[in-house]
Amino acid sequence: MINQVWLKTFCTLVEVGHFTQTADKLFMTQSGVSQHIKKLEQQLDVALLVRDGKSFLLTDSGEQLFQKGKELLKSSEELESLIRHDETHEGRIKLASPGSVGLRLYPHLLEIQQSFPKLIIDYTFAPNKQIEQAVAARQLDLGLITQLSNLSNVVSHKVGVEPLVLVTAKNVDTINWDTLIKLGFISHPDAEHHARLLLSKNFQQFEHVDQFIHKGFSNQISLILQPVSKGFGFTVLPLHAAKAFPHQTLINIHELECSVKENLYLCFNRQSIQANRVKFIKTTLSEYLNKLAVTR
Repeated sequence: MINQVWLKTFCTLVEVGHFTQTADKLFMTQSGVSQHIKKLEQQLDVALLVRDGKSFLLTDSGEQLFQKGKELLKSSEELESLIRHDETHEGRIKLASPGSVGLRLYPHLLEIQQSFPKLIIDYTFAPNKQIEQAVAARQLDLGLITQLSNLSNVVSHKVGVEPLVLVTAKNVDTINWDTLIKLGFISHPDAEHHARLLLSKNFQQFEHVDQFIHKGFSNQISLILQPVSKGFGFTVLPLHAAKAFPHQTLINIHELECSVKENLYLCFNRQSIQANRVKFIKTTLSEYLNKLAVTR
């Protein structure tokens, strides 16, 4: 079996990229780091590094060992943590979602944390691709995404839907193509995608968002409806985001004749060992999102 102490030294060295800094991080001497790498190479009977002065490059064998070694060390840490401490309502949970559903979900999770003070919620708002990659790298316990993952080590289960809606200022009662052309478009990072999904189903004139006058842009999910509420233009958002806007009396949420919904998928790493607290939050997320879909 591979010596895990030597393996940890090797993986740390690759991540840090410097022998002296690795020694400092692991509270070792530089010669100790070099000795661990040498012993690992002797045990495996392969060269792992090509040294070039104070720097180094990984061999093909070194690259393979680094990728698989990280997974092995992570599994070992998870197993040790699970055995030592696996309370359902204690410990840290790292999760992420797109901003829209996060605006509704995060306050609910904070209420759960208030009920269980030893449960720590680390919540990140991020786009699908970033969440998917973080789950694959085991940087997150759980993720919510709006499309099935194609990564082999990421498992995705449908847990709900996000209806897409068209949002205008409160004084706009009737929606037709001429109205949209006159209003102009307030954009955001997913606006083109959302508009294409919803508007193409409801307006045969729609081809792309460039047909509308550009009236503004925000990459902050909580601010997108500020210019809309002031009558600067319209936008297309998931219903979660529209409902989370604090000034509901200033906007009009239009659910068009042909409804369009994005699926929500709960994802996790296939190789991770899930603690009881992660299982608890998985169940909580699923129940809450299903309830939102039913009561909407």
